[in-house]
Amino acid sequence: MADLKIYSTIGVRSAAEGLFAQFETSNGHKLAVTWGTAPMLVKRIEGGETADLLILSRAGIDSLSKAGKIVPGSAVTLASSAVAIAVKQGAPRPDISSPDALKRALLNAKSISYSHPDAGGASGVYFAKLIERMGIGDAMKAKTKYPPSGGFSASLLVTGEAELAVQQKPELMHVAGCEIVGFLPGDLNMMTEFAAGIGVECLSVPAAKALIATLRSPEAKAVFSAKGLDPS
Repeated sequence: MADLKIYSTIGVRSAAEGLFAQFETSNGHKLAVTWGTAPMLVKRIEGGETADLLILSRAGIDSLSKAGKIVPGSAVTLASSAVAIAVKQGAPRPDISSPDALKRALLNAKSISYSHPDAGGASGVYFAKLIERMGIGDAMKAKTKYPPSGGFSASLLVTGEAELAVQQKPELMHVAGCEIVGFLPGDLNMMTEFAAGIGVECLSVPAAKALIATLRSPEAKAVFSAKGLDPS
């Protein structure tokens, strides 16, 4: 049986998978990790499920803290990331350097992929509202493809189902065979903070604290940076 049950957002998966493996090796603890979007995992905890350690968006951690699901004082920020656009490796890279350029790139694309807003992922919810605000929501509907719930939008670049993929940069980088074009330009971008907190029913608080310390170590910060995240 796992020593620690972890619920973690896919927003940090590209960095966290390796760090979790290192922790298991160096500390002797076994980890059982459930991945998903932060809102999906928050709903599961609110519905009665439990986890020893939660790694979610800061908004998700704050919500569960207010609900009494997080050990008071245990929540810490790990890293943050912005929304980016990717293409399949070797494909033409559109100009997205300004709001007008981004609008042209989206309208010219044959197909795009981003997280379904109903799945609750921060980037999907934000981007759906953004294209409406830009006045191109209707134009994008017919050519929008959604990854499986809780999945990576860049996976549709690899299969050829999408020409452009939109998601948090580390989520895009997690998919092999893709290239980051850049962040959404200027004020159109959105930063998401990722934080960790210990569940109130955690059976091994010392182990959970040790894992948090590992995720905040200088070595972990280097891994976060390499995977497209800005460490706290």
